[in-house]
Amino acid sequence: MANGMNNLNPGLRVVLIGGTSHVGKSVLSESLAEALGWDHLSTDSLARHPGRPWKSAPEKVPGHVAEHYLTLSVEELIKDVLRHYRINVWPKVEEIIGTRLEDSSATGIVLEGSAIWPEFVNDLDFDRVAALWLTADDEILRKRIYAGSLYSSKSPRERMMIDKFLERTLTYNALMVAAVNRHGSVLVDVLRLDMEELTERGTSTLGLDLQ
Repeated sequence: MANGMNNLNPGLRVVLIGGTSHVGKSVLSESLAEALGWDHLSTDSLARHPGRPWKSAPEKVPGHVAEHYLTLSVEELIKDVLRHYRINVWPKVEEIIGTRLEDSSATGIVLEGSAIWPEFVNDLDFDRVAALWLTADDEILRKRIYAGSLYSSKSPRERMMIDKFLERTLTYNALMVAAVNRHGSVLVDVLRLDMEELTERGTSTLGLDLQ
């Protein structure tokens, strides 16, 4: 598919895909990277932080993760995760971007993750880096998180953690949309698109023609 690509900016080396949890970043990243013949990487792999507060039986949620969600308010959770992204993750993302831009022989890369916050990208070279953010309405995100966590099978304590994670997810999404609009960045509403439709929407938004 990549061999049939038209109208791809020859200087483009990096595509960034941001968005809240469960919005479809990873599947779009993999699909787009395959279409471009590029690498793809999740920013979640770059630094550790309390992740999703659920596990598949018989695994248990680690104590520090449970404490994180059960003791912090949603506002505190947002501040904590954005601080983590800014201090622990974004410098590594910048290093990866710099490496790909410096070596013209290197394969391009699609980077995805919630750590790709709109206000972090202002100083990037947008002749060679493209970025977009995914969003979805609250009900879609709620359904995906409840389905992915097997919410109905969880204990009351486990549901409390999942509900707090959901609240953080929805709050992050609202703040992200506001930041994207404030900076005039690219926002794609996933609506109820399947992966082919989402990939087509993403590539067209980025000005790529993969036909």
